[in-house]
Amino acid sequence: MRKYLIAVTLLFFTVSGFAQTMLKLPQASPRANLTYTIGVTDITINYGAPGVKNREIWGKLVPYGKVWRAGANEATTIKFSTEVQIAQEKIPAGTYTLFVLPTDSTNWSLILSKQKGLWGTDGYDQSQDMVRIPFSPQWSVFHETLQYTVQDITPNSGRLSLNWANKQLVIPIKVDAHSQTLKLIKDSLSSAKPTDWAILAQAVGYLLQQNSDHEQALEWINKSINIEENFFNTWLKAKLLAQKHEYAEALELNKKAQKLGRLSKESYQAYADEIEDAAVLWKEKRFAVN
Repeated sequence: MRKYLIAVTLLFFTVSGFAQTMLKLPQASPRANLTYTIGVTDITINYGAPGVKNREIWGKLVPYGKVWRAGANEATTIKFSTEVQIAQEKIPAGTYTLFVLPTDSTNWSLILSKQKGLWGTDGYDQSQDMVRIPFSPQWSVFHETLQYTVQDITPNSGRLSLNWANKQLVIPIKVDAHSQTLKLIKDSLSSAKPTDWAILAQAVGYLLQQNSDHEQALEWINKSINIEENFFNTWLKAKLLAQKHEYAEALELNKKAQKLGRLSKESYQAYADEIEDAAVLWKEKRFAVN
């Protein structure tokens, strides 16, 4: 099929040598390029989307026992911006060619290949497989057009689904969102301007939400305050101390944050109620601890 398309294109330019522009025409299997995000991991799928068109798909158009391009025309590709886990396999960040091997109606395998730039399965080399992972397809509602989606997304997981005709292949994907986020934060901090107190405060805000890496958060917030002390980074440090039940110190910083905030006026208003309510709560908790 590829050779036929190339021959037609060459013939077109030979016969009409004056032609300079190819028309954009409807495609039988249009290309789709989709990106989903799990945590901080971007997953990008690029594939040709064929239709059923009243054909028998499984075991006929897509024969059993042969590697399938899992799409149409150029081979399907999938790109992970960070390391992911599929089943028990760790998949490094990168772009892979995605194939499916339907052995029979109930036993399929997902193949991620290190080969690039293939037309369908032409030139496929099994020795270049990154992984082969067995999966069982499921019956599903009818899909006229082949479709990939990532569903049931959480900060640490999602499900890649291939739907076509009356079958669905579901591939669970896991990521370590926290460690990957920390790596991205540290990379960003290493290239940030030495006078950028705000990026350090952002990093601390994330660690506060996660209630983790407390010592690292304290190091970053102290650095932020040393660059430029303001109500916001002072407030963040107060919250860090309160998170560790150090309420007396947290209240002192809360008082200081309110004082600095009133000087900054407008920017403080968005946080005023939260900061002042926290002061009341921390006083109660300090007395309860004592």
